[in-house]
Amino acid sequence: MIEFSLGKLVLLALIALVVLGPEKLPGAARTAGALMRRVRRGWDDVRAEVERELQVEEIRRAAREAAAQAEAAQQQVKDGVGQMREPLAQIVGEVTAAGESLNEPATAAAAEPAEPGPQAELPLGEPTPDRPEAPTRQVAHDDR
Repeated sequence: MIEFSLGKLVLLALIALVVLGPEKLPGAARTAGALMRRVRRGWDDVRAEVERELQVEEIRRAAREAAAQAEAAQQQVKDGVGQMREPLAQIVGEVTAAGESLNEPATAAAAEPAEPGPQAELPLGEPTPDRPEAPTRQVAHDDR
């Protein structure tokens, strides 16, 4: 803006006094002051509007950057899930195949009755014919 020094203001006041005269000078000074206030207020309004626009643009730029980072993170997660999905599907297939192969002999064994072994015919607690019953020791008690 225009810079006014003390010397310039005194020179301007003397010129105004000579041109306008002492009767019109106070009214002209009031009018000039009001005009300067309007110009300054308008200038401040324009500056504030420009600052607001700059802030809005800064917020929009930050929002675009955040959205780009979020999309990049989402893509990384999708890629990670995709990379894990293939080995997991392979493992699930192997486990399923192993489970089916384990179930096949069990179903075949269930269809054919197994021959009972010698132990299967004996009730629990009885000795087997190849092992005689172990003799029990009897201990005499002489308490009297």
